[in-house]
Amino acid sequence: MSISDEQLAQSKNISVEQVHLLCEARGTTNETLEALPEAAVRRALLRLDYPDLPTARGLFRLKQEQSDDGTVQPNALGTAYEQGQALLTGDAPPSTAGIPTGSNGQRPRGGPAPTAGVQLAQWVWLGPGNIGGRTRGIVIHPVQPDRMWAVSAGGGVWHTEDGGAQWDPVDDFLENLACACIAMDPSDMSTMYVGTGEAFHNLDAIRGNGIFRTTDAVTWKPIAATQTPDFQFVSRIAVSQSGKVVLAATSTGLFRSADPARATWTKVLNNPLGDVRFDPQDSSKAVAGALRDGAAWFSRDGGLTWHLAVNGPWSGRVELAYAEMDPDIVYASVQMTTGQIWRSQDGGATYQSRTILTPGGLPADYLGEQGWYDNTIWAGDPTDADLVLVGGINLWRSTDGGDHLSEISTWSDPGSAHADQHAIVSHPSYDGVTNRTVFFGNDGGVFKAEDLADVGSEPQPPFVNGWTELVNNYGVTQFYSGAGHVGSGRIIGGAQDNGSLIFDPALGTEDWRTFFGGDGGWCASDPTDPDVFYGEYVFLNIHRNTDGATTDDTQGDRYISGQFFNFATGDWDWKQVPFRITDAKNEKALFIAPFVLDPNNENRILAGGLSLWQTNNAKQPNTFTTGPTWKAIKPNAGTKISAIAVARGDSGVVWVGHEDGIVFRTTNGTATTPTWARVGATGPNPLTPRRFCTCITVHPTDPDTVYVAFGGYESGNLWVTTDGGAQWTNLATALPLAPIRAVAVHPRRTELLYCGTEVGLFASENAGASWSPTNEGPANCSVDDLFWMGETLVCVTHGRGMYRIDLSAVP
Repeated sequence: MSISDEQLAQSKNISVEQVHLLCEARGTTNETLEALPEAAVRRALLRLDYPDLPTARGLFRLKQEQSDDGTVQPNALGTAYEQGQALLTGDAPPSTAGIPTGSNGQRPRGGPAPTAGVQLAQWVWLGPGNIGGRTRGIVIHPVQPDRMWAVSAGGGVWHTEDGGAQWDPVDDFLENLACACIAMDPSDMSTMYVGTGEAFHNLDAIRGNGIFRTTDAVTWKPIAATQTPDFQFVSRIAVSQSGKVVLAATSTGLFRSADPARATWTKVLNNPLGDVRFDPQDSSKAVAGALRDGAAWFSRDGGLTWHLAVNGPWSGRVELAYAEMDPDIVYASVQMTTGQIWRSQDGGATYQSRTILTPGGLPADYLGEQGWYDNTIWAGDPTDADLVLVGGINLWRSTDGGDHLSEISTWSDPGSAHADQHAIVSHPSYDGVTNRTVFFGNDGGVFKAEDLADVGSEPQPPFVNGWTELVNNYGVTQFYSGAGHVGSGRIIGGAQDNGSLIFDPALGTEDWRTFFGGDGGWCASDPTDPDVFYGEYVFLNIHRNTDGATTDDTQGDRYISGQFFNFATGDWDWKQVPFRITDAKNEKALFIAPFVLDPNNENRILAGGLSLWQTNNAKQPNTFTTGPTWKAIKPNAGTKISAIAVARGDSGVVWVGHEDGIVFRTTNGTATTPTWARVGATGPNPLTPRRFCTCITVHPTDPDTVYVAFGGYESGNLWVTTDGGAQWTNLATALPLAPIRAVAVHPRRTELLYCGTEVGLFASENAGASWSPTNEGPANCSVDDLFWMGETLVCVTHGRGMYRIDLSAVP
């Protein structure tokens, strides 16, 4: 039964305008909104204040990759990887600073690391094994369908031998883990291609390094001819039925290769493309869709020449699908404002619009407002050319060729498919009658619908019937930060688009839980109280949990930065000064903004926007009008704060770094008005980088010794001072030219350093004079954070979850 806008507004105590905004932004219907819990409605309303989170995420990562001049060099990530690999020499020691290093430890797959007869500390993967990450491609072996491969945006290529019951990475040392698509050669199932770099981000934030190929389904190598700027962002790959021709859609155009060695690639279209497909029955025919220009093309000679299709006034990204039953029928999912479906009857030469209505007769805004980010379409039923699936935030099904759409998933319910759809793939035996199994890749990993005719068939949402999560050990979660409590062993992390998560060692890697939704950011754990954790939503919106992170937010009252849900107005509001962080209210902070809990005072938090904000009563009871009190203790320096550190043993010593590389220090940080001095700008050995300051780490026993790290694919990304900032020494001369995101000092053996970079973890036994790369655990994934639990080091990655290693036995 349909529900009117007015009925829904009254039911949820919101306005009719808010109803319209929610339906458009979230790509959903009144019926789905009616079924949402109150907390989910409030969160959806909050997200209206941040209409383009995928772009904001991309911009944030891009800032950390830029050089002093604001550019990112072509193939920078691949070059940095090669520099790191060059350090893995055959005579390298078996361990460095307690971390396994040297070529003896390399392994192609996950699992326990070999010790080669040497007793070494070993990395332990913590998960999450049940919360995946952005998955843009899936392929399935046509003869052995339990063998599947999936590609993730930050964790590389993964493989399962048992239909998704257990996943493993295909190669921990794949040169580039920013994978955006995968294709199998129909004539040789052992040959596959993976394209790297996510062109779907408008800001091109996650750069790739061309196309990788395997010819034995085990060993992957880069195709040298594609390691050029033209192939930094490969959106889609198509392989002809004979395997002879490969087409690659990239952000600079469409490329074609017809030689077996793939040494020659010819640009056949000069437009940025997001999609390319061969006709499933005739490889002389193919179609291609624009990345952002609202156009489609077709070819009749195997992709040699292309013609612009005739269609309506399109705009944005165009995704295409051949109808398996009749390839003369081609469907297009066009971004437009909130999504439109068009159908071609002549193999993609001309298109006609469909009505695209919900069962209640209203427009089906199935893509929401982010069709450039999540947009996929499928018409793979060999018995029914009118059966169509489309995916935006949720998944929708049509049985009349796109004229009417019904939701079959509900993003807010954990029993349904995760939000943000990117790939739809049929089971190889799908016949529309005895086998109707389809697999889906989204921001939560891999999901399966055992029976497409039955999945999501409830009369009213939430649509959970028939969904199976296949994340099992598919460890590609993209964390920004982490923290843990030594006594309880619990660890929390802020994850991209997967919220603030908690790991309980008593429950294991397959039972991580969400204690706050949305994007997660920086984290903190109260060392004196195992029940108190702090997390963050975007733009410095700090929240507090006081029950050990065992329950999710239910009242909208856990933000201690000052935001609260005003039940009187039915919308989000902000408390008055001094009970708010004004920079958070005005979004004058980084997308993922830093905050730290003072290591000497569990009641004191320092948080960075344009100013540095402080509260000395972080555990003050939180109400809708009061709570922790905040004040700015550092003047606005014109750029946003990106790193904060407080000296252990002296709360007065505070260091602050900015997104433009400027660093400040105070020695009276607890005073009413601290005195700040810029450091490193002058002197005999100045601090020279003028790019994103990613991390500041103060020596655990010497507050005058401080390590400062920077982003950018540049030299000189790690510096140290031993005199409080008067003079600086570059410690990165032997490190790859890549962003350095985290630095940790062993709490007992303080000459042992650990450095998290964009291409993995590096260790030093001589205070940074020399470095050795690690080759186990996080491998060459981006390491965004490092923190200690006693003498156990926890490694937080952006694409492979979390790891820990016990370094208490280091002599």
